[in-house]
Amino acid sequence: MTKRCYMSRGGAEARRIDWDEITGSIIDDAMRLHRDLGPGLLESVYGAILGTMLIGKGLSVERQKRVTFEYAGLRFDEGLRIDLLVEGCVVVELKSVEKLKLVHSKQVLTYLKLLNLPVGLLINFGGATLKEGLRRIVNNFPSEASSLRSNLRVSASPRDDLTA
Repeated sequence: MTKRCYMSRGGAEARRIDWDEITGSIIDDAMRLHRDLGPGLLESVYGAILGTMLIGKGLSVERQKRVTFEYAGLRFDEGLRIDLLVEGCVVVELKSVEKLKLVHSKQVLTYLKLLNLPVGLLINFGGATLKEGLRRIVNNFPSEASSLRSNLRVSASPRDDLTA
């Protein structure tokens, strides 16, 4: 699996982005945010602040990104919302719960499969430390094997760099 994706910004100009750099930057800011504010706030508050921090670093961030998808001939216009989509490559799912459950990681993996994206972060701000609530999820499943289709368009080239 490659660790890079190509994003287009403002025209045909594309730049290469390293997933490890992006996820590292997200984790650094999330740790600082958790250290400064601690647990107990709503996910939406953490999302707004973390998104602003990442934008301040020059990263592209979409908050509450709606994703439409189809399955078995049915279209779901409000099927899911991504808490943060960073650089069009990294899904960030935020939680503010006492303890993560296995289903939370599965949720992120489903998002990655639907979007045909390689990596996501599950970040729980509800624990005593962020370390216990931080998971990096990697999509090793090619989208061609799935009958799920998403209409989210990720500006990327070449497309193969986004598949696992």
